[in-house]
Amino acid sequence: MLSRSAQSLYWLGRYLERAGNLSRLLQLQSESLVDRPIREIHFGWNRIYTYVRRDPPGGEIRLFGDEEYALADSFALADDLTFERSNPSSVYSCFALGRENARHTRHCISPEVWTCLNTTYLRLQEQNIASMWQYEPTAFYQGLAADIETFGGLAECTMYHDDRFSFLQLGRQVERAQGAAALLLSQIDTVVASSSQEFHEEDWTSLLRVFYALEVYTHTYSVAVLPDRVMDLLVSDPLLPESLGRSVALIGSEIAAIGNGPYSRSGRALQRLVGRLAAMINYEWPDEEERIPLLREISEGAEELHFLITEAYFDYPIQEPV
Repeated sequence: MLSRSAQSLYWLGRYLERAGNLSRLLQLQSESLVDRPIREIHFGWNRIYTYVRRDPPGGEIRLFGDEEYALADSFALADDLTFERSNPSSVYSCFALGRENARHTRHCISPEVWTCLNTTYLRLQEQNIASMWQYEPTAFYQGLAADIETFGGLAECTMYHDDRFSFLQLGRQVERAQGAAALLLSQIDTVVASSSQEFHEEDWTSLLRVFYALEVYTHTYSVAVLPDRVMDLLVSDPLLPESLGRSVALIGSEIAAIGNGPYSRSGRALQRLVGRLAAMINYEWPDEEERIPLLREISEGAEELHFLITEAYFDYPIQEPV
């Protein structure tokens, strides 16, 4: 297939996965505004902005005891992360970019996938922070996340599973792997940056909910939520759909299905890196100590995956050097 079509499908998968991740985070954050302590609201916003690597409006999120101020501040932060066109990481920007890539590759995706994507985009265009905030922000984010998950299910059920489908899935899994590593690190960094650095079980419980892993955690361990066990589950569990280890395994499967690509040198390097990441997760992940340095190394490797994929399949040289 044409490299530009493959690249558009890859970015379609990445942008939609990114929008879904942020929608789930904002859904949980909007729930916390109802009856949770100011400290927990403050922690949630800092975690999200650390995750997207963006400075909040005003430069920082300050912790005040005034509940009315917290709600007003949350209104501005939610607008920046949801509808702000100049923010490339906002839900609207990611969805619009994903839809634009889909428009360029309508011949590569099924009509059902395009209809789902376009219908959701048109509904999103009609919304703004005032109309969304007036009714139920949690329902808005929950519905948007469900629409994106429906997109993934329709792609699985209605698209022919050739290279076109593999590039779409490759983009989704690369974004999922990078997002999982970034979110775990943002959780750790936000805890470290907090003034007290005390353990708060609700902060880690909300992280499990982002990964759809709370029920699995309680079934595997207990109702007591401990950070080390949370990290073990979200990094190395091979059966959890949103885990870092499962995403890396699926990346390897899609790359094997596609092949080395026109630039075989980068293709081989890509396969070696996927194997290395899988080994770090499956065999080198420590039981107790040294988790954070290894997680940072895995995160850097997940980001390097994107550059090798681009070099192997999209922006490769016309002639491979001898």
